[in-house]
Amino acid sequence: MDVLEITNLNKSYGKKILLKNINLQCKVGEIIGAFGRNGTGKSTLLKLIFGTVKADSIHIKINSKTIFPNDIISSKKIAYLPQDTFLPKEQKVREIIPLFFPNGEDQDKIFYSPQVSSFEKTKVGKLSLGQLRYLELLIIGNLSHTFLMLDEPFSMIEPIYKDVIKDLLLKLKKSKGIILTDHYYNDVFEITNKNFIIRDAKKIEIVDKADLIKYEYLKSNQ
Repeated sequence: MDVLEITNLNKSYGKKILLKNINLQCKVGEIIGAFGRNGTGKSTLLKLIFGTVKADSIHIKINSKTIFPNDIISSKKIAYLPQDTFLPKEQKVREIIPLFFPNGEDQDKIFYSPQVSSFEKTKVGKLSLGQLRYLELLIIGNLSHTFLMLDEPFSMIEPIYKDVIKDLLLKLKKSKGIILTDHYYNDVFEITNKNFIIRDAKKIEIVDKADLIKYEYLKSNQ
């Protein structure tokens, strides 16, 4: 079983300590949820692991083998879904899929996924938020990368696509390890194996909504 290990992760901006001594392990077959109020470092954590933001210190291992931050992207072991779309708005969905998957068999995995036939002729810029997020997740999830960092996969999307995305992520976890962050905590709890919250620069393991209230992420009446 493939294992991603993050140890001694630290990140500061000037005198502000954002993340302190973060240790995190993710195995294939797991979905891990990361919570925290805006500005606590959730998105930054994913970018530090992916290597697009430079850490003050970080040690990354996959299957006990060290991978240096500069080699993360080229290693094709970790994929990252950003909050903002990475797809060209003027191209149709059916034109974009072959750009990522030259092999016809790999393309079919996307084209024959649920719902795709209903919007494959649509330009990316005309997709609903749910269609767009789902398409991005299909592309990222069907890459060969073993571990996925997903930044807000449920944010602002219509309910029907929340369910489609949850089904997709549960399917992907059979062959991937997934770390995701999102404010839609009920959707996250439905699919995760483990969860943690970032508070005062530290990582704290949590179990349920009561813990989100305990650590002041939620108010008791939410």
